[in-house]
Amino acid sequence: MKKFLLAFVLFGSILACKKETQSLDYNNSVLEEKVFQEVDFDTLKTINEGVIKDTKMKLIAKGYQVFDYVDEKTKDTILMQQYFIAFLKSGPIRNQNEEEATRLQNEHLAHLGKMYELGYADISGPFGNNGNIKGITIYNVPTLKMADSLANSDPMVKAGRLIIEVHPWWAAKGFSLR
Repeated sequence: MKKFLLAFVLFGSILACKKETQSLDYNNSVLEEKVFQEVDFDTLKTINEGVIKDTKMKLIAKGYQVFDYVDEKTKDTILMQQYFIAFLKSGPIRNQNEEEATRLQNEHLAHLGKMYELGYADISGPFGNNGNIKGITIYNVPTLKMADSLANSDPMVKAGRLIIEVHPWWAAKGFSLR
C-alpha cells in the first residue's frame, strides 16, 4: 500500500510540474509577444546607428581602417574593420631537440595568450594538417607594421622555427564565429 501511495504522489507531482511548466511557457510566450508588439523598431535602428557611428569614430581616432557596408536584404549598416591575419609557416630552423622544441612551444603559447589578453589578437589556432602553414593569428591592431612587429616577437619566430606572412583582412565589427 505504501508503494502505491508513493507512486500516486510521485505521479501527481510530475503532472503538477508539467502543468506549471506549460503555464510558464504560455505566460512567457504572451509576454514575448507583448514586448515584441511594443518595440519601436525605428528607435532601435536609430540607437544602433548611433552606436555604429560612435564605434566608427573611436576606431578612426585610433588609426584603424573602417568602412560601412549596407546589407541589401536588411538595409542594415554593418561596420567593417581591417584586421591583419598572420600565417605562421614552417621556418628554416626546425632541427631543435625535443626539449628545446617543447620549451619554444610553451613560450609560443604564452606569447599568443598575452596577445589575446592585451587585446592585440582576437583568435589564434593551428591548422589540422601537416602542411607548410602551421596556423593563424588574427591581429586587431591599426597597422600592418604593428601586426608584423607583434607576430615577429613570437619566440618560435625569433628561433626560426616559424616564419610570418601577414595580410590585411576585413571583417564585420562585432560579429562572432558560429
